[in-house]
Amino acid sequence: MLLLDSASLYYRSFYALPDSMTAPDGRPHNAIRGFLSTITRLTRQYRPSAVVACWDEDWRPGWRVDLLPSYKTHRLESGGPESNASEPLGQAVAEQTPDALVPQAEAIAQIVAAMGLARPGSAGFEADDVIATLAAREQGGAIVAREQGGAIVAREQGGAIVVTGDRDLVQVVRPGVRLLLTVNGGMDKWPLLDGAAVIERFGVEPARYVDLAVLRGDPSDGIPGVHGIGPKTAVTLISHFGGLDGILAAVEAGATSKPLTPRLAGLLGENRDLIGRMRVVATARTDVPTGADWEPGPVQPDDLADLGSRWGVTRFVDEALGAIASAQTVDE
Repeated sequence: MLLLDSASLYYRSFYALPDSMTAPDGRPHNAIRGFLSTITRLTRQYRPSAVVACWDEDWRPGWRVDLLPSYKTHRLESGGPESNASEPLGQAVAEQTPDALVPQAEAIAQIVAAMGLARPGSAGFEADDVIATLAAREQGGAIVAREQGGAIVAREQGGAIVVTGDRDLVQVVRPGVRLLLTVNGGMDKWPLLDGAAVIERFGVEPARYVDLAVLRGDPSDGIPGVHGIGPKTAVTLISHFGGLDGILAAVEAGATSKPLTPRLAGLLGENRDLIGRMRVVATARTDVPTGADWEPGPVQPDDLADLGSRWGVTRFVDEALGAIASAQTVDE
């Protein structure tokens, strides 16, 4: 199963492809075209039994902001219609979405639904939480294969590949769940991370990635970290004590020998409350309520024809549908 971080992919397409790619009415369709092309290439390469377009119903949930007001503040635009000058860390509540992307994102949601793909989301939760909830259900299994057109085609039965540019989702990697990180140029360069690759790349196992983010901070999400603790020190502490719980227990016990020096123990003790709040905010939830959009539906040819024609992406819709159908011909 491919679990797509939809917003991550259509933002990437919007900025990677020129806005000279336009629909018949002259509007840019670069994000739509890139999103569909990405589905096609991923499906041809990994042959998933299902493609799931996970959705942000709330990209900055209030419960996370209540715990950490700095959460994603840098993604806000000032002076929006719901701005409030009394807010301590900014007056904006609207994400900085380019005007040309808004209708394309809406069209992508409509096209995905018309293609019959699941588009799960839930009020009060981010796509990260949706992905983590789905990934928590997956387990790896055997490789299944069959002969098709004189060639042997195969795919892994069970398990999931998460496709995202958000490093936070490293935390969902485990046996049966890998992460395709959309960084460093084109798809051929995107690393596919399992547990061993996560350790090699980040210095900690996937289950401890949140601990690393909390200690060193994550500017991309407005998580400040513990001032004075950098990535190397964070990895050293996590490796030595087994994780954030062990580190804080050592601080509580008064340990001050290396690697937990008196300075570090002081910083951690002073920021204990902040550490706890950052940890909750950075942890992707696995208990998101499910709804009708969480299940695939039938292909809607008339709607697809209309959307494809209106946005000038009929060929890209057909290619994506063809790739999905071909992948699903492998016996379960």
